[in-house]
Amino acid sequence: MNKKTLEQLAVEHGTPIVVIDHEAIRKNYAKFRERLPRVQIYYAVKANPAPEIIQTLYDLGSSFDVASLAEFNLVFDKIKHLPPRELQNFIWDNVIYANPIKKIDSLHVLNLYKPLLTYDSFEEAEKVRVHCPDAGLLLRLKVPNEGAMVDLSCKFGVEPGEAVDLIGKTVAGGVGVEGISFHVGSQCTNPDNFLRALKLCKEIFDKAKAKGYDIGEKTRGTTKRLIDIGGGFPIKYSGDEQSFADLAKVLNREFDKLFPEDEFDLLAEPGRFIVGNAGTAVASVILAKHSLKPVPSYHIDDGVYHTYSAMIYDHVTPVLKAFKNGGEREYAIFGPTCDGLDTVSRNKYIPNAPKVFLPRLESGDFIYAENMGAYSTASSSYFNGMPPAGVIHVNR
Repeated sequence: MNKKTLEQLAVEHGTPIVVIDHEAIRKNYAKFRERLPRVQIYYAVKANPAPEIIQTLYDLGSSFDVASLAEFNLVFDKIKHLPPRELQNFIWDNVIYANPIKKIDSLHVLNLYKPLLTYDSFEEAEKVRVHCPDAGLLLRLKVPNEGAMVDLSCKFGVEPGEAVDLIGKTVAGGVGVEGISFHVGSQCTNPDNFLRALKLCKEIFDKAKAKGYDIGEKTRGTTKRLIDIGGGFPIKYSGDEQSFADLAKVLNREFDKLFPEDEFDLLAEPGRFIVGNAGTAVASVILAKHSLKPVPSYHIDDGVYHTYSAMIYDHVTPVLKAFKNGGEREYAIFGPTCDGLDTVSRNKYIPNAPKVFLPRLESGDFIYAENMGAYSTASSSYFNGMPPAGVIHVNR
């Protein structure tokens, strides 16, 4: 997205805004498909649940990863026009409810559509057996998360040593186990996490087969097993992160070595990778305090309770820029609320955030940040009665 277009949109619509470029989404989707041709994309709706984004991805043939009934309904809204059999087939083939903890009332709704669900405990398997017996299950495995921006293994996943027994108990209870899922952590820059996880999956499949446990997609009349490699695929925030192309080469070699194509189907849940670089946030300076020493400050009309929430929840370190040119110096950047936490530059709350260097700006001037399409507007609030940024969709 060029600076002139961004500035024009900010003038036309007012700030704060987040501009979502759907051409970037299409390019990211195509890149993922090209680099990992065996892997079916299930877009992680949590990254950015905008209906416009879901529509663009639906038109591309994407599948969807949902983590709540509300997210399921966002996808359902795009497919509810389908005839009943096509609707059921789409949900089974193209939607995964990838939250291992589900409310009972959600399960009652989901059971209408024979969904694919994840689980990581006997208790959850029993809950599914009672309240959503037509579901197929993927066992969520605890795997290494070293080097990831957000460690998810501390909350989800069965220990590898307990996985085979849990599969046996689940199958014995009458619920179909279709395969194994894992997540190596958000913004993972360590390819070894994926490699170790895939080897664990192979070991568990082999042990389960040796014990006679039936794993496979019986509901669809095939014995193929599923492997859900989750998300965590890195994007370049500052330019020095692990290359996705390099990661894909490593993964493809491991897929072919461990999981023959006629025996396994592979799926993934990219979110940030699909939408992260498709969003640009534009804010206005509300007040410029040039008299402050040693570091002057800018107060802007967006902050960590809104678009920049990813700094708190997702450890993102956005790079702030200005449309104006000129000599740059360090500035402290504060959001619009009355909370001291609402700080966008390096501070005691976010010590790893970069220092911000900008030219001299005045009230009404614009500041923008690229790579703000994921985990930004999705977690915005109305704190202090201030609404989230407006969202502008372009190149749809």
